[in-house]
Amino acid sequence: MLGGINNQLFLTSLMGFLVMAIFIIILRWAFSTGKSLISKPVKIGTKSDYGLLVEVAQPKNMVVAEMMRQHLLANGLKANLTQTANGVSLMVFSKDLKIAQNLLMDEADKF
Repeated sequence: MLGGINNQLFLTSLMGFLVMAIFIIILRWAFSTGKSLISKPVKIGTKSDYGLLVEVAQPKNMVVAEMMRQHLLANGLKANLTQTANGVSLMVFSKDLKIAQNLLMDEADKF
């Protein structure tokens, strides 16, 4: 008893804050993101490492690759550029492969 009065409510609430502080520390530790100071090495993949994406073209440089990508985007196809072990690759989803090949074939003289 502090000061000669019943401090049960005070001590109970103090214990509640202590338990909450312990929960906060445990949860921060359990759900922390892996903020490592050491970066992982960059891995250049092969054509088969990109899941649903397939290679539609392998341009000679990034400028031509970006022109091809912009042409596909202008025609409503999603396209990605990536650096593979074999060089620059223009990738599209497998369902759009034939359409992308036809679009690039039509404009082959520009690229």
